[in-house]
Amino acid sequence: MHESCKLARFVLDCIAEHIKVNMTTNELDVFAHELIINNGAYPSPLNYKGYPKSICTSVNNVACHGIPDSRPLEDGDIVNVDVTVYLNGYHGDCSATFCVGEVDASGKFLVNVAQQALHAAISVVKPGEYFSTIGSIIENVAKHNKLRVVPEILGHGIGSYFHGPPDIFHTKNDYPGKMEPGMTFTIEPVLTNGNGQVTMLEDGWTIVTEDDSRTAQFEHTVLVTYDGYKVLTY
Repeated sequence: MHESCKLARFVLDCIAEHIKVNMTTNELDVFAHELIINNGAYPSPLNYKGYPKSICTSVNNVACHGIPDSRPLEDGDIVNVDVTVYLNGYHGDCSATFCVGEVDASGKFLVNVAQQALHAAISVVKPGEYFSTIGSIIENVAKHNKLRVVPEILGHGIGSYFHGPPDIFHTKNDYPGKMEPGMTFTIEPVLTNGNGQVTMLEDGWTIVTEDDSRTAQFEHTVLVTYDGYKVLTY
């Protein structure tokens, strides 16, 4: 898990240096695919339940699972890039939202608060803690900043499997599970400055906001240790 997560972070950091105005998300996908393959890994999303690309690129009002395409990124866009790699039998998963060119103050604020919410949630991870605490922390951060959490997007257990238990809810909930040392899972809240309602497009993957509001998401894979946590995708 350490090695797969380290590679996922490396790929995401390389994308951060590569992304720019007028680049298409298809070009980002090709760049990421080649980087992952050249490092002896496989892009976990590619052909996963029919998903056609190697990364997810969610631009502006796309909340999750945006499919890379030929649309050039425009000055002022915000785009989440989600990278998962499969290396030596284990998956590493992380994402970040990037500001393309000159983004307005509202967009920058949304991106910053989404990152704050993730870090606040990670800080409570420890043995014996309820998974539900994560959702409470994230929702409190969002409400304090007059934003909303998209409730349909969940974090998940990860390891030799891509997605599995436990489910990580990012809003207040009564999920009964507790964290135990050795568990690995993602925390990946999606925040929006709209009403939080989303719908899925006909491609069966792309989730967009119903009111066309922008979203921002950050994600880490986290390990529960005996005395707290370790973020594997730092």
